[in-house]
Amino acid sequence: MSLLTKEQVETCLKEHEQSYSALRPEGILWKYHTSHFAANDPIEDAHASRIVERDSSSDSPSGDLLFFAVMDGHAGFSTSRLLSKTLLPAVALELSTLGKEPNHPPPKRSWLQSLLPWIHSGETPPINFDADPKYVSLAIQTAFATLDSEIINAPLRILGEAMAHQGKDATTLPDLSQHPMALASMFPAMSGSCALMALFDTAYRNLYVACTGDCRAVAGVWEESEDGKGTWRADVLTEDQTGRNPNELKRMQSEHPPDEANTVIMRGRVLGGLEPTRAFGDARYKWSREIQEILTKVFLQGNNEQMRATPSLLKTPPYVTPRPVITHRKLSLDASSPPSPVPSKSKLRFLVLATDGLWDQLTSEEVVSLVGGYLSGLKGTIPKSDLPTLIPTTSGTTIEGKDKPRLKDTTGSWAFVDDNISTHLIRNAFGGGDTEKLRKMLSIPAPLARNYRDDVTCTVVFWEEGHENEGQVAMFSPEQLQQQVKSKL
Repeated sequence: MSLLTKEQVETCLKEHEQSYSALRPEGILWKYHTSHFAANDPIEDAHASRIVERDSSSDSPSGDLLFFAVMDGHAGFSTSRLLSKTLLPAVALELSTLGKEPNHPPPKRSWLQSLLPWIHSGETPPINFDADPKYVSLAIQTAFATLDSEIINAPLRILGEAMAHQGKDATTLPDLSQHPMALASMFPAMSGSCALMALFDTAYRNLYVACTGDCRAVAGVWEESEDGKGTWRADVLTEDQTGRNPNELKRMQSEHPPDEANTVIMRGRVLGGLEPTRAFGDARYKWSREIQEILTKVFLQGNNEQMRATPSLLKTPPYVTPRPVITHRKLSLDASSPPSPVPSKSKLRFLVLATDGLWDQLTSEEVVSLVGGYLSGLKGTIPKSDLPTLIPTTSGTTIEGKDKPRLKDTTGSWAFVDDNISTHLIRNAFGGGDTEKLRKMLSIPAPLARNYRDDVTCTVVFWEEGHENEGQVAMFSPEQLQQQVKSKL
């Protein structure tokens, strides 16, 4: 195996980086950096982003819904690629149903009810369900579950339509291998994908993070000290949802019969096979044995395709759920935000969303330190032992989902040489200031690379305030203006 030159390393690292900015109302300049680096060929990761402008009314403030997501596919790329096109629209559509409480005509009232206007005058104000984190979280969970149901049931619907067309006298299964949707419906169901989505609601100053699987979201919180200085704190907003997470193990055991308590998770994996306990697709863990056999015969055999073997321990599917865990945080975006009754010197300043390929190499605290150093203007090569002094960072609890959790490494050096924050993180995940290590890690070709590293996709969202006098033009990039600023809800 020949090593990439330094120039080739730079080309590979920067090939897929993207940097956007969007100046939105109230003078907030949103910035979004993303990049990815493959270990599989083709890459099984994906990502997506959207800005949706809210409809404003007298009952609700104006603002935006900013969506960002990363997807970590496994057993192929079909599910993650489909999610990159459908997940954010599905969530936006579900959120659009929250609206106001409908105005129904009043029912016929009893004589006692007719006295109520004398007791209680005035109209009941409309309820803004989209301002309530409980309702928004439920809508997000519903959107995730509904989308996965569509993915998993698509082949069954096609088969059902074909059987209905044959009539009541049909005695054999049809061969639908040449159906135009045969493989297009089966592949996204057969492969799988984790998904991590962040939703910034600027109207109500809410941040929602929805996690299905073992991607991770980490917020960088700036905590100002009395002397005007401060430190960064890594606020880990997700738990790695694998069989090694005790919360997931307990949940899985509660959802299946007692005689499966020792087999739903084996060696930290679902039925001893799949690492994430929550995922889209992965029909092998959701369909019954009979359904898997039928769909293989109907759609795959005529295409010389096969499903992977049904897990031997499968008894009471489904074992894997798409239902995300939602984390909510309040945002303080600018001086016009409603004042807090208790002044706080702690402020969320950025959010990192990444597939597990990044977290296999870097801890949550290291990532926040690296982003904090970037934002403070650090340049060049910095010894790892010096960064905690230059960029003091603390960290909360990270619930790891891996067999061998990543430990903080104080040897070697970090590199602060990139303009794109996501590229900056990927570079430091695979070598940082150690140029030779970086060359070796990035030179390993697929599929051998998978033994040393995973696909990595990273998105960093941050923002600047105080741009009120600079106009209110939304622009992620000139060529993507129409794609990024979507029609109003």
